[in-house]
Amino acid sequence: MLQNVFPTDATQVNPLGSFPFLPVQAMSQQATRHARRVYVGGLPPLANEQTISAFFSRVMIAVGGNSAGPGDAVVNVYINHEKKFAFVEMRTVEEASNAMALDGVVFEGVSVRIRRPTDYNPSLAAALGPGHPSPHLNLAAAGLMPGATGDAEDQDRIFIGGLPYLFTEVQIKELLESFGPLRRFEVVKDRDTGNSKGYGFCTYQNPLDTDMACASLNGLKMGDKTLTVRRATSSSGQVKSEQECILAQARQHIAMQKMAFEASGMTIPGTEIGPVVTAEIPTKVLCLTEVITPQELFDDVEYGEILEDMKEEGQKFGDLIDVVIPRPEPDQKMVDGFGKVFLEYSDTIGCTKAKAALGGRKFGGNTAVAIFYPEDKYYKKDYAS
Repeated sequence: MLQNVFPTDATQVNPLGSFPFLPVQAMSQQATRHARRVYVGGLPPLANEQTISAFFSRVMIAVGGNSAGPGDAVVNVYINHEKKFAFVEMRTVEEASNAMALDGVVFEGVSVRIRRPTDYNPSLAAALGPGHPSPHLNLAAAGLMPGATGDAEDQDRIFIGGLPYLFTEVQIKELLESFGPLRRFEVVKDRDTGNSKGYGFCTYQNPLDTDMACASLNGLKMGDKTLTVRRATSSSGQVKSEQECILAQARQHIAMQKMAFEASGMTIPGTEIGPVVTAEIPTKVLCLTEVITPQELFDDVEYGEILEDMKEEGQKFGDLIDVVIPRPEPDQKMVDGFGKVFLEYSDTIGCTKAKAALGGRKFGGNTAVAIFYPEDKYYKKDYAS
């Protein structure tokens, strides 16, 4: 862990007594930390705390992102070498927001991803400082262009094939936007007739939505056609597992039926929901089973690693509020929900994406089971159901 490189007074003289007290700035450090940190993913193999700190401090000066005066913007770095990501803590909330504009910057030959950490709370952060980068940053000094992602966008460009001619561009776009806002979208058309050729391309504003959309839509039957959805730069399409197809099918079929009804007042052949597949009512809480073993929960180190891994995985699908993994009491007494993992999201959209992606995935040789969990029971800490 890189220690705080800025000297600060740990104490001040209290005129009302002989006991030292923390200055206001120091007392607020913990409260503002969630808004002063940024997540940096896709780090190069040889990156360490010192090189990360030096690089981002140098780049922040170059682009004019420092708001707290002279000195290094970075005060702390926590790096996970195995997962190739780090949390970089800035001096101020404004500097952290400015650092968000550095997404895609090349560090030691690698284009890194910059995101907000999972504990970032937008509503609380709004009162602490600017939530968006300054529009006056000189991003060209870091090899970046405002509003462009360069090679990174090409890597996240999605090919959508097998588009049925029944649906309009607006309806196809609506389907794609169920996984996140789009940066670009186009349906390729015949130059002479202006009719759709049955395929198109799109790019999401958040690259984390790319894999989710590919996994959920690839292989989906729409009428008499089957969608092919994969990264445009991939030589072979990403194939969904059978379990993921089954779990995602109900939600996708319902969406297709709704769109068909709105478009023409009639159902589309092949999209009817059979008696085997039923749709759950989405909630904001996802319950996972068969993803951890009881032995892992007794060890503090393993428990901490599992908790961090689930946070990292869960944030890929939406605004993750909390991760709860019930574990035994110190006296080895079992607790309700032992062996389960609960992911709490800010909305049902993120929770639904997580359910489609995590249900059926292999964890340590076991196939994960994902269900929507009643919010009232979750908030009461009733994990037994």
